[in-house]
Amino acid sequence: MATVGGFLRVGEVYRYASSRDQHSPTLDGCPNYYYVTHSPGKKLALLEAGINGMAEVAGRRPAILIRSSPWKAGTEDTPWHDVFDLDHGHVRYFGDHKVTSTKPVGRTTGNAALLEAFVDHQGRTPEARVAAIPLLLFRSVSRNGKNKGHVEFCGLGIIERAERLVQRGGGEHTSFVNYVYDIALIDLCEEEDQVSWDWVDARRDENVTDQEALALAPRAWQEWVRRGNSALPRLRRQVARAKIVKVRDQRPQTSIDKAELDWVYKRFDGHKHAFEALASAVAARVLGAGGQNYREGWLTSRSGDGGTDFVGRLEIGSGLAGTSLVVLGQAKCVKPTSLISAEQIARVVARLRRGWIGVYVTTAAYSEKAQQEIVEDQYPIVLISGMELLRELRRMARDDFGDDLPACVEHQLSEREMAVTHRRPEEILLQ
Repeated sequence: MATVGGFLRVGEVYRYASSRDQHSPTLDGCPNYYYVTHSPGKKLALLEAGINGMAEVAGRRPAILIRSSPWKAGTEDTPWHDVFDLDHGHVRYFGDHKVTSTKPVGRTTGNAALLEAFVDHQGRTPEARVAAIPLLLFRSVSRNGKNKGHVEFCGLGIIERAERLVQRGGGEHTSFVNYVYDIALIDLCEEEDQVSWDWVDARRDENVTDQEALALAPRAWQEWVRRGNSALPRLRRQVARAKIVKVRDQRPQTSIDKAELDWVYKRFDGHKHAFEALASAVAARVLGAGGQNYREGWLTSRSGDGGTDFVGRLEIGSGLAGTSLVVLGQAKCVKPTSLISAEQIARVVARLRRGWIGVYVTTAAYSEKAQQEIVEDQYPIVLISGMELLRELRRMARDDFGDDLPACVEHQLSEREMAVTHRRPEEILLQ
C-alpha cells in the first residue's frame, strides 16, 4: 500500500478554501485541508454538510467527517448546541433532522450515516468491529472576522450513545424530534495527537482488506477493535494537567485577556447574587463536561450562607449502579490581580460532608499554597480561576452568541432565574 496522505493534528486549524486547491501545502498561513486529505484518483473529502459520509467502497464506508458550526447554534434553522470537550474526550453532537425535514426521523442523510456507524460501534466481537466507520470531527472557527473557511480538527471518535429528543425550531418554534450522539474521542498519544490520512486512503481502496487497513489505524483504535467499548474508559482522550498551576499561568496572558477579565470583574463587582448565578452556570458546564449529569439547584441567601453561595447535584451512574453528590459552590468576584488563600478555600471545605464536593469560582487566581494544601489533604474541591472562568464564558459566547461575550453574560442574568433560599444543601438530593 502506497502512502500518500498527510496528517490531521488535533487542535490544528486548517484552511478550507472554496478554491479546493489540492496542491498547496499551506494557504493564508494555515495548513491546507485539501492538501492534507488529498487522495489521488478519489473524490474530495468535503465538509460541506454537518455530517459527511464518504461513499462506500466494496461495502465499506471509509469514514464519516463531522463538522460543527458554532456560529449557527441557536438559530431558527439550527436550534441545537453541540458540545466539544476535547480535554475530557467527549463530544455531544446533534443530528441533521430539522423542523422542515420531510423524511422520517433517522432517515435524513446525516442521521442515517451516524446510525449506521453506531451499529458498527456497538459490535460485540473484533470481527464485527474491524470494519467500523471512523468519525473524524471538525468544528468551524472564525478567522479575520469571518465564520467560514477555517476548520479545527478535533479528533477521532466512537459513538457511545444515540438517543432521540424533542427540540424546537423554525420561526414558529415548532417541536420536532432529532437524534443526539455522545461520542468518545480516543487517545492519540502514540501518534503524537494526529491521525494519518493513509488509514482513510486504505479504507477507500477496494483492494485493501479490513485487517490490512486496521494496521494503519491509531493504536487506541486497534485496541478498541480488539477489546470493545469496555476499554473506552482507558482509551478515551485525556489531557493531563499539573496538580499545581503557577499563579502567573492563571493570570491573563494578553491585553485582550486582561481587558475582558477586567470587564467581567467590573460588571459584577458589588452584585453578589448576579455573580453567583453566573458562577453556578459556569460550574454546571465544567462539572457537566464529559457527559456527566449535573443539575443546578439554588443560590443561598446573603446572610448565614456559611461559606456556600450556590448548590447543585452531580449524578454518577444510574439506578442501583449510581449515586448523587451534593455540590457546594463558592463564588468570589474580586480584582483579577488578587489571590485566593488557603484559608478562604478551607471555609468551603469545612462545610463538606462525606460524599459531597466543592467548587470555587473566582475572577482572581489561587495561591500555590492553597493548591498545595488541597493536593496534600486530598480535598474534593474543583477550582475555577478567573482565566478559566473567562475561557468558559468565551466558549459559551462562541457556541451560542457569535463570540459576543457581553451578550452571553447578559443572557445568563436575564434568562436564567435561580431561587435564593435558606434551604439545606442536602435537600438537592430530594429533587
